[in-house]
Amino acid sequence: MPLEPLSQKEIEDRLAELPGWSQEGDRIARAYRLPSHFAATAMVVHIAQVQEELDHHSDLTLGYNTVSLTVNTHTVSAVTERDFKLARRIEDLAAGHGAH
Repeated sequence: MPLEPLSQKEIEDRLAELPGWSQEGDRIARAYRLPSHFAATAMVVHIAQVQEELDHHSDLTLGYNTVSLTVNTHTVSAVTERDFKLARRIEDLAAGHGAH
């Protein structure tokens, strides 16, 4: 089944279920603050594991005690359901790393 871009309404509805996430052009984005650089690094590794499992990868940035990412489906240059599946998985693991 080919990936279809979500409508603006579908994107807004899904973002309403993911506090802290926002739309930035043709991407969804989120930044997290963590208690330390080590915690941020561990979260990046955990995100990388999930991305490999889903075979879907974000643009991921590690700061001193921050992790920022943007997600879109490169093959259609738009936001798809696949991006929200990854975002939900990241949200599920973030609290375990002390992220807020």
